[in-house]
Amino acid sequence: MEADSAQIKLAELLAGYSLEMTGKDVGELAAARELIDVGTRVNITFLSGEDRGLRLAAAAAVKAYGFTPVPHISARRLASRAALEEFLRELGRVGAVDNVFVAGGDPDEPQGPFGDSLSVIESGLLETHGVQRVSIAGYPEGHPGIPDHVLWPSLTSKLAGLRGRGLAAEIVTQFGFDADPVLDWIAAVRERGIDIPIRVGVPGPAGVRRLLRYAARFGVGTSATLARRYGADLLATAGPDAFLRALATDHHPDQHGRIGLHFYTFGGLRATTQWISDFRTGQQPATS
Repeated sequence: MEADSAQIKLAELLAGYSLEMTGKDVGELAAARELIDVGTRVNITFLSGEDRGLRLAAAAAVKAYGFTPVPHISARRLASRAALEEFLRELGRVGAVDNVFVAGGDPDEPQGPFGDSLSVIESGLLETHGVQRVSIAGYPEGHPGIPDHVLWPSLTSKLAGLRGRGLAAEIVTQFGFDADPVLDWIAAVRERGIDIPIRVGVPGPAGVRRLLRYAARFGVGTSATLARRYGADLLATAGPDAFLRALATDHHPDQHGRIGLHFYTFGGLRATTQWISDFRTGQQPATS
């Protein structure tokens, strides 16, 4: 009976998953589109090596294929207020401004007037240009550059800012390999009276060496050691099936509320969607 319940919850989680892509992944998206449900949310990253035109083309492609584009806005990468306004205007022109993901971004020093995601939210530009829903980041295992005692007030301030501007919100967490710290963090979020949807970050199938590299980069410290359990060696390819089953088994709606899944594809959008399709249909996804 418990196994059946976990299977049902796993199917529910997978029913509304979202994906992540870069501006260079339009060809991968085209190859994978038949495997992706209409309306699926697809986040488009804001990377330093990709210009605005590439991001806009990716957002337009997501929209054209019948999915929901969620362009990233990296606060510290914005050179000026005008740069943010122009990006939002152009997203509006391609029909991709309704949903955005706002993050502080990688640079240690801001390249313009926005030092963090809260400053973008408080600029008033999002709602002015038609944004309706904003995703923000959550860090179940902490952030390598931000102490925990800062993360909680930051989260609540951003949510208060969004609520005050009439913008819907959701949290997308950093990826992990261990369901326990993720669910513990979600429970702590709920204990603080935050009831918005949370999407749990899931690493798509990738080489173990690559997973470890991303884990170290993004501060997934506790989980990094567990990544080795997914492959026989550093040259193996790992899939998140064990993580997903643990998440479904230990997720309790009365304690954790509404959660979904967000797949980080690490450059393998087609491989990730194929893995999801196989996993949903009960096939054994190929991971090596």
